[in-house]
Amino acid sequence: MALSRFSPARAPRLPFLLVATLVAAALAGCSALSSDAPDAPVARRVAALLPVDALLLGEQHDAPEHHVIERETVEALVARGQLAALALEMAEEGRGTAHVAPTATEAQVRAALDWSDKAWPWASYGPAVMAAVRAGVPVVGANLPRARMKDAMADVSLDAQLGNDAYVAQQDAVREGHCKLLPESQIIPMTRIQVGRDRAMAQAIVKARQPGKTVLLIAGSGHVVRTLGVPQHLPNDVRIATVRMLAAPTLANVVPGEYDRIWQTPALPPQDYCADLRRPAKASPQ
Repeated sequence: MALSRFSPARAPRLPFLLVATLVAAALAGCSALSSDAPDAPVARRVAALLPVDALLLGEQHDAPEHHVIERETVEALVARGQLAALALEMAEEGRGTAHVAPTATEAQVRAALDWSDKAWPWASYGPAVMAAVRAGVPVVGANLPRARMKDAMADVSLDAQLGNDAYVAQQDAVREGHCKLLPESQIIPMTRIQVGRDRAMAQAIVKARQPGKTVLLIAGSGHVVRTLGVPQHLPNDVRIATVRMLAAPTLANVVPGEYDRIWQTPALPPQDYCADLRRPAKASPQ
């Protein structure tokens, strides 16, 4: 029975230490709940996840708010002296800023990362990247190089990197991700590319790992799913936290267990992402 239902004269007297314990527990519960609230400061949300060896931050690529959160996450880890490296899906494995000075220009940083502005608008990702560079923290490319993707499509060893259920689920994710328009003959080769990319990102995390610090990976949300993505390719001794940033009005489509945290952001206007894929390809000029 709640204490508020008793009159002051009849309310039972609880020992002071018990009351203090109950109050502390209630406050702790409120703190845990509020750390992931949409209006909670990013630094508080990050602190609630530490200590981890790697923080995997899954974005929706066209959500502006997600890029703001990414920069603030970099800044929060830098402020704590705990950012080991910033790893990016948006740059290829083998590219990085280890030999770039903290005072480098954005053009120099983009050259070091071989940045593709057409694929990944620098205006969206540059602030997070430069926050790391200015702090003297290495930024590393984590994605499977495009030159190796053809080989990955034919690499049957990639079929065994996930358990059977997870591999089937990854194939389904590839179908959905391509709007169910891919020929069935392309599902396995494209799934191998996805697995290869996840494995490359995991390897980048392992290489950048430092004791007592955190590697931050920024990637599409599909890559940081615990049951399918990068976490499946990390050694068991790597402590991780996975976050999905979700630009949606509700959490109705969130599957429990896929991520450790969901950071909800304002919904984007409705958009048909499959429209371009449905359009017939234009004939090349003769």
